Amino acid sequence: MRTQSRLALASLGQLLAFSLLFAQYDGSADAAGGCAACGVCGAGIGVIIFVFLAILAINIAILVWVARDAKARGMDSSVLWMILVMVTGPIGLIIYLYSRPKGVLVACPSCGNKRMEASAQCPHCGNA
Repeated sequence: MRTQSRLALASLGQLLAFSLLFAQYDGSADAAGGCAACGVCGAGIGVIIFVFLAILAINIAILVWVARDAKARGMDSSVLWMILVMVTGPIGLIIYLYSRPKGVLVACPSCGNKRMEASAQCPHCGNA
């Protein structure tokens, strides 16, 4: 445990040294260039955060769609399909698309949720 704390402290020290090294201004260099470099670094971090959040939002939307589609098609294991797609990513989504029951989804007259046209009862409300 002592070695890990020393390693973490050394890493923090190196990060601090590099940030101080890059922030140095000797008076003869162009101050606007330093400000521009800081702005570019900040924008790069902003783009990385935006891309990460966009990918996360798309994954959540796909998981919700898989769970709702599996329930609408009368599959008992909609949560398991959602976990499969979450763990395996696009490959799991392709597996789900090929293995789900084929058919037309229609609106249930009782609850308004989508259900398979050929199903005897709605998986949401249980009515015919």
